[in-house]
Parts: sequence; C-alpha cells; structure tokens
Amino acid sequence: YMPSQIAAGIQNFSELIQNNCFYVDKTKFIKDWWDGQDDVTLITRPRRFGKTLMLDTVNTFFSPEFANRSDLFENLEIWKDEQFRNLQGKIPVIFLSFGQFNNTTYEKTISRIKVSLASIYDSFTPYIDLNAISEAGKEIFTSVHPFMPDTTAQDSLHYLCKFLTVQHKIKPIILLDEYDTPLQDAWLNGYWDELVSFMRGFFNATFKTNPYMERAIITGITRVAKESIFSDLNNLEVASITTELYDDCFGFTENEVFAAIDEYGLTEKDEVKKWYDGFIFGNKKSIYNPLSIISYLKHKQIKPYWVNTSSNYLVRKLILQSNSVIKEQTKDLLEGKSIQAKLDEQVVFSQLYSKEGAIWSLLMSSGYLKPLKVNFITSEYELTITNQEVRLIFDELISEWFNSPRVNKNKFCEYLLINDLSGMNQTLSDIAEHTFSFYDLAKNQAECFYHAFVLGLTMDLQDQYEILSNRQSGYGRYDVCFVPKRIKNHALIMEFKILDPEQEANLNSTCAYALKQIYEKRYTSDLISRGIPVNNIYVYGIAFQGKKLLIKGGSYSHIDWDDILQTKHSK
Repeated sequence: YMPSQIAAGIQNFSELIQNNCFYVDKTKFIKDWWDGQDDVTLITRPRRFGKTLMLDTVNTFFSPEFANRSDLFENLEIWKDEQFRNLQGKIPVIFLSFGQFNNTTYEKTISRIKVSLASIYDSFTPYIDLNAISEAGKEIFTSVHPFMPDTTAQDSLHYLCKFLTVQHKIKPIILLDEYDTPLQDAWLNGYWDELVSFMRGFFNATFKTNPYMERAIITGITRVAKESIFSDLNNLEVASITTELYDDCFGFTENEVFAAIDEYGLTEKDEVKKWYDGFIFGNKKSIYNPLSIISYLKHKQIKPYWVNTSSNYLVRKLILQSNSVIKEQTKDLLEGKSIQAKLDEQVVFSQLYSKEGAIWSLLMSSGYLKPLKVNFITSEYELTITNQEVRLIFDELISEWFNSPRVNKNKFCEYLLINDLSGMNQTLSDIAEHTFSFYDLAKNQAECFYHAFVLGLTMDLQDQYEILSNRQSGYGRYDVCFVPKRIKNHALIMEFKILDPEQEANLNSTCAYALKQIYEKRYTSDLISRGIPVNNIYVYGIAFQGKKLLIKGGSYSHIDWDDILQTKHSK
C-alpha cells in the first residue's frame, strides 16, 4: 500500500482526485447545504481553511461541464446517496472569486471585477443562443465587457441567471469566493465608501432581487456588517465560526488528522496538536488548520506554515496602531492568558480603531484568537491565542511594534542592564520617533500608551526579571518594577510622567518630578522587603512630550536626592 501523494496549495478538486493526491472527504457539505435549502449562505472561516477548494468541489459536482465525471465522486461520501447521484452535472454554476484582488485604488478594483464578470459571460457564451432571446436581451448580453458602466456590472449576474433560466429551464447556482478581500483593500487604502456603494448594488441585484437564481454560497474571512453591503439581504443564512452550521466541514477534525498521521507513518501527535489544533467552530472544539497539516505531512517537520501564507497586513496594521489598552491585552494574550471582550461578530470597518471589540472580532474571525466561552445574550467572549503557530505571529507583531528600521529593541534592554543613560535615551528616542503615531499620543490615553510601550519594549527581559506593573509599594503604586530572578542582577523601578506645561519648564524637571515621587512614596519598600539591598536598586524617571522623551536616574544609592527634592514642580 502506498499513501497518496501530498500536494500543498492545490485548490482544484478534480486535479486532486485525478492525481490521487491526499484529500480529506468533505463532500458531506454538499448534501448538508443542499438539504438546508437556504437561498443565500454566507460562510466565514479563516484563510486557508478550504473555502476555495470547497466551492470548486461544489462547482465540479453540479456544473454540466463535469456531467460525465461521476468518477470524481464515486469513492466519496456524497455518492452514497442516490438522490445526489442524479443531481451530479445537472445545474449550471456561476463561479466568481475576488480572492486575487490586491488593489490600492477604487478604479483598479472595479476594473478587476468587471474583467472577471466579462470572463464569466465569455465562458457561458456556448450555452446562450443569442438568436433565441429578444433584441433587448442581446443588447444586455453584448454590453457586458471589461469597460462596461458600473450599473451594467452590478446587474450582469442577474441577467446571466435570467438568460440561463429562460433557455435551459434550470436556475443556476452562484458561488462567490472571498467576497471580503476587495473590501479589506478598500478600507486599508481609503476608498471604502465608493466600493461599498458599488458592492451594495451588486449584491442586491445578484442575490436579493433575483428570481432566476437557484441558491448561492458566499465565502470570506469576515462577516462584514450588514449595513455595509448586506442591508437588503433578508434571505441570508450565516455560518460563522461560532455557529453549529457546517462546523466540521472546513478544517480537519482530530480524528481526520490522527488518521493521516498514522497513514504516513508519523508519530508526533502531541506536538501536532500543540502547534496546529485549537480552532473552535461551533460545537467542534478540536479543529486543525488544513494547510499546516498538509504541509507537515509533506515535509515531516513541525514548524510554522500557516503564518507564512500572507503578509497579515490588516492584523499587523491594527495591532501597531491600536491604543494602549488593546496593546496591554495583547501582552496578556502573549503571556498565555485569556481576555474578556464584548464584541459583535459583524465587523464594522469604520469602528476598527474606535470600538474596542471590533479588533477582537476581526482577530477571532481571522483565526488568531479562539472563543473559549461565548455568551450570545450579552455578546461577551473569553478569547485566547489559538495555538503555538499563531502565537508566533503575535510575537512578531509585538516585536515589530517596538522596532524601527534603524534600531533594535534589544539594544534598549542592553543599555538598561548596564545603566547606560546615554544609550537608553538615544535608543528609546529613536524608536519613539519612528513608531509613535498621533493616535497613540492622544491626550486622554497618552500616559497609558507610554507605560505599555516601555513594558512591551522590555519583554526580552522576562527570563531574567519578574516584571510587575502598577503594584502597591510604600505609599503608592509604582509604574513598572523589575524584580531580579538572579541575585547578581540589580532591581529596577520606572516612573513615567508626561510633561505638564503648566507645571514643568522642560523634560528635565518632569524627570526630576518622577524620581521625587519614587523617593517620597517609598516605592523601593517592596524590593527591600524581598531582601534586595538598596545599593542594588536602580530607579528611573522617564518623561515624555509627544515623540520627545528623556530618561534620568541611576543607582538609588548614588542619586543626589537633595537636588531632586529641591526641584520645583512648577515653572
């Protein structure tokens, strides 16, 4: 017995079957979907979870183009039901994908859509007898070309369905893959309103006011808010990652994965589970990432595969530009903790920065976070990082957050450990100049941002220090304290202050005010109670003014406290 060949990345069903490639039978979906009788089904799953392959399978099953290819299905689940044997190759299928769209302007995006629609019309030309339709119908059919008006493009699939239904007496199925890709591009590149206006008209004509459509499947990563493009679609059935509908049809179950591991003579089930398990769809708690499993079977190595399949640009942008609260929660996630979030699974792109739950909704639907618990009544979710593979993405995002093209964040830690104030100031100033955004520095959240910024910057020290934040010590709460895990390392206390122009003349006096607070509120008390001698404690006041900053301080025993205490906290 020879196991089937492993082919990673093939999304063409007939090619997989004909070449005897590794394939997990998911054709049960066809029966479940057809029996469900929903007019329009929106299925959202993370990228590379078999959505495109599934739509190609549906197309291959129903399309008359494959009418004589029952051999492709004879050994699969769907062929056990005689009812479906009689449906194979009998229903026209209109298959459209927006998956390869990566455009920076509205004009380029619409141009690509029009080219795709014109290509679909070309493919159906052999099935449409223009002599059998009216002059008005001929005019409509021939008006669909790459340079057609927007309104013609919006109505094109509606009319194609009508032509097919009238001539063949069978309503076609419509499949739209990765519908949200151009929408994400539009949001990232500033033409959201224009594209949404076009898409709303296209969706309405194609899926809502279309009596010539048998039924439709739409797939994507996100469930874009109904008011954006689905406002007129009352006939929409949504199968998101938290619904039971089709919960085992996308991604591999644990039984499927372990059977494949056995078939290929591999043994690392525990490691495979740690790295690639963790996705939760509906009631299915152990769903594995298909791309990673197939890649592991092919290369026989445990390593990240899924994280390298795209630039993750949208997620990266959101994390890098999010506020300090989001970044603090991201830090908790990296530490293996879960977070509580109130969110709406419908992604409202206009709220991704302003509404806290919006970013978590996107990260959950994209597969980076999994919902451990969901209260659908209160919309409260408990979220955590999906698995080891996904954790690497977050590590990379945090690293990039604190890196600039000119410096390495590790340098700051190096200078901090040797009390090199000049190096600390230069490095931190350089990072701030290239990383801070004006959104981060908004007055109502700036101090929290600076606090989270330095916390994240020093994460590399976690193996040497217990890093504590906002803990009680003495007569108050310090901002950050580094408790050494090894006796030879010195302890560190940091206090952050934003320059108040009504109280301080410059950053020097703000630093002095921060150090003065450390002294007067006896923030060293907790460290001393742990047995750390005073001469092994270093303290720093860090003052910020926009992207400008200054660090002052050093060994607690060698600071001229008389000079610090005499500093006036005013101009």
